[in-house]
Amino acid sequence: MSIIKSTVHNQSEEFIANRNRYLERIEELQEHRQRAHLGGPEKARKRHIEHREQILPRDRIRLLIDPGSPFFELGELAGDGLPEGTQVGASVITGVGLINSRQCMIIANDATVKGGTYFPMTCKKHVRAQTFAIQHRLPCITLVQSGGAFLPEQEGIFPDEGMFGSIFVNQIEMSAQGIPQISVVMGSSTAGGAYIPALCDEIVIIKGKGFMYLGGPQLVEAATGEKVEHEALGGAEMHCRDSGVTDHLAEDDAHGLSMVRDIVRNLGNLPEQRWDVAKSVPPLYPVEEIYGIVNQDTKIPTANRQILARLIDGSDFDEFKANYGDTLMCGFAKIHGFEIGILANDGVMFSESAKKGAHFINLCCQRDIPLLFVADVPGFMVGEHAERGGIAKDGAKFITAMCSAKVPKYTLITGGSYGAGYLAMCGRPFKPNAMLAWPSGRAGIMGPEQVANTLATVREDILKREGKSWTEEEREEFKAPHRKRFEDSEGAYNFASKLWYDAVIDPTETREVLALLLDLAGRSPKVETKFGVFRQ
Repeated sequence: MSIIKSTVHNQSEEFIANRNRYLERIEELQEHRQRAHLGGPEKARKRHIEHREQILPRDRIRLLIDPGSPFFELGELAGDGLPEGTQVGASVITGVGLINSRQCMIIANDATVKGGTYFPMTCKKHVRAQTFAIQHRLPCITLVQSGGAFLPEQEGIFPDEGMFGSIFVNQIEMSAQGIPQISVVMGSSTAGGAYIPALCDEIVIIKGKGFMYLGGPQLVEAATGEKVEHEALGGAEMHCRDSGVTDHLAEDDAHGLSMVRDIVRNLGNLPEQRWDVAKSVPPLYPVEEIYGIVNQDTKIPTANRQILARLIDGSDFDEFKANYGDTLMCGFAKIHGFEIGILANDGVMFSESAKKGAHFINLCCQRDIPLLFVADVPGFMVGEHAERGGIAKDGAKFITAMCSAKVPKYTLITGGSYGAGYLAMCGRPFKPNAMLAWPSGRAGIMGPEQVANTLATVREDILKREGKSWTEEEREEFKAPHRKRFEDSEGAYNFASKLWYDAVIDPTETREVLALLLDLAGRSPKVETKFGVFRQ
């Protein structure tokens, strides 16, 4: 037993001030989520319910998944405030829920947001959901009601990899791998919106509501002069009786979703868990105390050892090489009974920290133990002493080990994560299974103050070469906009809006979210790790 002892004084003035500030952050998170869950404007939602006589997208998901099933949403805040004009959520809902006890990826167009059309971020979010489904071999259930591409944004939707065409590529890849795909055509589904169900294994279509065609009546008339009604061109009965494009005819939304549940019931045996899962034990200390541990002053690092004590089972952390490279904590723990290898920052990364981390990752890969990177790091150490000591070489060892590791990997940004430190702690470019952040999470090339100082120093050098100088007031005036720009950029919501984070979560949700993700990973096949070259 290696119990972490709490050093937190939960009645101190500092703790109470930190907690109050964090509760403000949680309130802000809830506001972001409420906007995302609302969907389109009230007029569009009312039209969807009263005129179309259809169920709202999130209510469709609630009917589809098992009663009481959690729904882990990916990209919940994607598109928030982006200049292309997408609503928060990017007009599509994606996430994992249980259908007849089977974990499934659900992708639901939101027709209350500009008719469910695809913006650049909609494409990116759909592709990300498919990538997650392929990685975890999850059946993919698509609730289709989309006008296809939002034409004014063609350049961000049509021509390149990662855009709309990649949705088709992923569907074909899933089909080749035997990953089931089921769709329900719930409304008008045009152009690319028609190909998405056409590439699925089984298609349900709603009578009188679902329409599926490569070109709608207006386009057909413009292109060929032919005048044809929606029902004759792409209606449910026509596709079920004549074209054979669809497989099941449903009377309404609820009936169609019930049919999907029946189809999922017939997908064969449920995948088995490959890991032994122990009985879940709560941490020794309240998880809510995290609010008071994360300092309201962003310049003060998070006490991640105390954070771990409130996240892991029994606060029991079997630390590896505790007396060496102590700015990176490495050790084994359990979360809701799932064993996990944890790497958590406790300061700047030195050569010793990097070498220890690489060794620990190697052990976890040998034992098929998933990795959790808890990131709050200013970066790697700089300076002559560090360079002579081989910091670049040792940092490369750590990054090679992290990137090569094929065990499931998860990243949790708790505080500031900067520069090569952000990358080394399994940042988004290294494709963690899930990239999570708390509302206090921040990331960037460097901190806002460091950016401002660096740019001011460059400007100062230019002035000196020109035989000029500036006052301290002028220097600060120069720094202010650069500092502000990086402060705005580094926040968790900016990263989430661009889908660089899969989710921003409340610290108190962390154990449940990680347990769900670990359960998913444990039901997918093991992948062998082959390490790259380690420079000695």
